[in-house]
Amino acid sequence: MARYTGPVCRLCRRHGEKLFLKGDRCFTPKCSFDRRPNPPGPRPSRRRKISDRGLQLREKQRARVSYGLLEKQFRNYYKEATRLPGVSGENLVRLLETRLDNAFYRAGFADSRIQARQVVRHGLVSLNGRKLDIPSAHVKIGDVITFTPRGGRSEFFKIAKDGMRGKNPPSWLSVDAGQMTFRVLAEPAIAHGESHLFNENVVIEYYSR
Repeated sequence: MARYTGPVCRLCRRHGEKLFLKGDRCFTPKCSFDRRPNPPGPRPSRRRKISDRGLQLREKQRARVSYGLLEKQFRNYYKEATRLPGVSGENLVRLLETRLDNAFYRAGFADSRIQARQVVRHGLVSLNGRKLDIPSAHVKIGDVITFTPRGGRSEFFKIAKDGMRGKNPPSWLSVDAGQMTFRVLAEPAIAHGESHLFNENVVIEYYSR
């Protein structure tokens, strides 16, 4: 499947916001956005006013990049969110948050969604006792996620377990740091998403035009 393979720090600079795509590095002086907050490429000779459509596009791009999705994937989530009953913006956030790679990241088992996706793709994660290597799979209430036997013997497992100190998982997940297992307790709400990075209602408006 196609995916973005370029420098992720460049994405933060492009969108003018720290998107925390590199985990702990984003909190250190090595963060590229802190050192060079200006957009990549030559600086424009004059500042251009951004239209309403441009602002909507920027919100959509921030949301898409934050969750590490391609345009086709993100548009499909929008279509599904509008088909579901309820508020489309809340549905969109719920669909994004319940992805397996995102839940694995939210539980504190990975430093970033990129890392969580790689761990899932390598077959180190199990859902309800069965290995699952599809990062886009959705978790439901009552699901139990942990490492596979092979994942428990991996070097990453040791690193992840040592790094659990200081992690604060959201309330919709119950994490057992000792067993490196977490359970889905409830459906995530808007407050659990990346609401500080984008406005989900503006994203819906962008696609609905």
